[in-house]
Amino acid sequence: MLYVVTGPPAAGKSSWVEAHATGRDIVIDLDRITRALTAPGAPQWNQDPTVLRVAHRARYAAMEEAFAHRDEVGIYLIHTMPSAKWLARYARLDAQIVTVDPGRDIVMERIAAMRDPEMRRVASRWYGQRPASSAPGPMPQASRHW
Repeated sequence: MLYVVTGPPAAGKSSWVEAHATGRDIVIDLDRITRALTAPGAPQWNQDPTVLRVAHRARYAAMEEAFAHRDEVGIYLIHTMPSAKWLARYARLDAQIVTVDPGRDIVMERIAAMRDPEMRRVASRWYGQRPASSAPGPMPQASRHW
């Protein structure tokens, strides 16, 4: 089964995955990939453009390989704001979309306390657009809000 976990930055997507994934499941999380690609002492929420470019390439490669094995293991993919194109692809893969959103005020407080201030812009965009995954659309109504 493929779970696509969406939500604004600092919503608790990684925590949701940690609470639901097992040791046998595949977890694809850009934050974790970025940390794995940087040296000790690098900022926990590294937004360096070069590092992010490399991390995105690694993420896409991991996604392609994992999708081929979705009938063998659980796959938990964190995708903050999937586009309509990605949502259509996830629908073809019979993904279950999970939206984690504790509310704008909580998210903004968490960003102020723990994250790069640039994440405020991303969160504002998320709330302004409300990802298509949280509205009726191509996904079966397996979408949940946490």
